Amino acid sequence: MNKDQPAKLKVCGMTQLDQIHELISMKTDFLGFIFYEKSPRYVLNHLSLEDILKIDHSGKTGVFVNEETDKITEIAEKAGLNMVQLHGDETKDFVNQLKQSLSPEIKIIKAIRIGNNDPETIDKIEKMINSQVSTVDYFLFDTDSKAFGGTGKQFDWTVLNEFEIPLPYFLSGGISEENIENISLLNQKPFTIDINSKFELEPGIKDLEKIRKFISKTF
Repeated sequence: MNKDQPAKLKVCGMTQLDQIHELISMKTDFLGFIFYEKSPRYVLNHLSLEDILKIDHSGKTGVFVNEETDKITEIAEKAGLNMVQLHGDETKDFVNQLKQSLSPEIKIIKAIRIGNNDPETIDKIEKMINSQVSTVDYFLFDTDSKAFGGTGKQFDWTVLNEFEIPLPYFLSGGISEENIENISLLNQKPFTIDINSKFELEPGIKDLEKIRKFISKTF
């Protein structure tokens, strides 16, 4: 890790209030709440929007997959979200429309899902970055899957060295204690490390002791 500019930490897939408060006490920078009904970590199966609204934290991030703009805006307002993470196939036009309805202080993260590292994939990623760079605040790189993330699988991080990343980015996809050192291979270091399934006892139930060790070792 770059100790001059240490990365921030995001813990995604939160469902338990007691764990959320514990992670806040551990100085976690971003808390991810998944508003995708097909996810095993769908937050509204566990918490209400009012519960999330009452959480006193400046990095509350709502994760959405191909959701309607009105629904995203309503949830962001009622849950007091600070960031909206778009993890589906949202276009530049969609993001522009969303920005017009969201409060201007809410930041937007656009996820780019990465499968292979062949030239065709690299070209596709570059085109996605170029099309979205003027509309979003951050990128997030995750392993491609039909489930839109949460697989615990890692993509080949060195593919990120194949192009310029014009915005700060979140690195996601199977991050663990075992592979975190491979971040040293990246030319442009991530703004935030995004952890999820590798630090769980079961979907939505975090292994807090494992996260605590990870923080002490990595940050």
